[in-house]
Amino acid sequence: MNKKNTLIIGTRSSDLALWQAKFVKKQLEARVKNLSVELKLITTKGDKIIDVALSKIGDKGLFTKELEIALLSKKIDIAVHSLKDLQTDIPAGLKLAAVTKRHDVEDVLIARKKGVTVETLSENATVATGSLRRRCQLKHIRPDLNIVELRGNVPTRIKKFLDSDWDAIILARAGVERLNLRKYISSVIPKEILLPAVGQGALGIEIRSNDEFTLEIVQSIHDTKTFEAVSAERALLKKLEGGCQVPIGAFAEVKSNGLYLDAIVGSVDGSITFRKKMRGKITEAGKLGRRLADDLLKAGAKEILEDIYKLVRR
Repeated sequence: MNKKNTLIIGTRSSDLALWQAKFVKKQLEARVKNLSVELKLITTKGDKIIDVALSKIGDKGLFTKELEIALLSKKIDIAVHSLKDLQTDIPAGLKLAAVTKRHDVEDVLIARKKGVTVETLSENATVATGSLRRRCQLKHIRPDLNIVELRGNVPTRIKKFLDSDWDAIILARAGVERLNLRKYISSVIPKEILLPAVGQGALGIEIRSNDEFTLEIVQSIHDTKTFEAVSAERALLKKLEGGCQVPIGAFAEVKSNGLYLDAIVGSVDGSITFRKKMRGKITEAGKLGRRLADDLLKAGAKEILEDIYKLVRR
């Protein structure tokens, strides 16, 4: 940190990314005396390409690469990410230094009327989502649904829905609620129906790995329980070699008697899914994630993932 006691946060310019960066700024300034935090806006590849499905672009660093370049070149000191966007292989010279307390992780249904649920959507209803994870799980329980592609930030997606003839869209509860857009939520989708993305609801704070001073500062907002949970999820995802273009959902939770991990892998059309749960030691989150990933691969997920990777690489 420079002599003026200033740290610079790099952030994307979307409404949600700005909310997240401002939240971290406020939290840090409240906890560290005489600290000043500034924001620097950075545009990522994912922000520039808004009319192509995520699964077609490839997702290695789609919303993070430019932020990481700015970190490595010391233009910024901190990158704030939606943890679900942060790849499991972090570039050399950088590290995930802190994870914030997690928001509610569920996805939400935004439909034409309050109270509409996935189960009560009309037959052959059209639902928009940009996520293969959501597409897979929705088609598994409602094969009749017509799923269409949806990209853009949260307010843009809601506006597209309101201007469309679609029956519903699905978004992450955390993003909708953080932007005070709760009024549009028709129902919260239970995790039993739709497992969230790895890291959903948590913010990841990335810094240079040799920056001990910034590390000490960001540790002031680190939430250990969330970190153990998302570490299990991220270990599972890494073992499965998954990302935005693969239908993988996972949720881990710290309880009094251990760490519980629930995960699903499925085909894009939802016709085949493998879902398993496992309990492990809270101190062995990575091991738990890898063990459950192995179980899923042995059950048949390996063939599904290989087929999906072939399609993606075409």
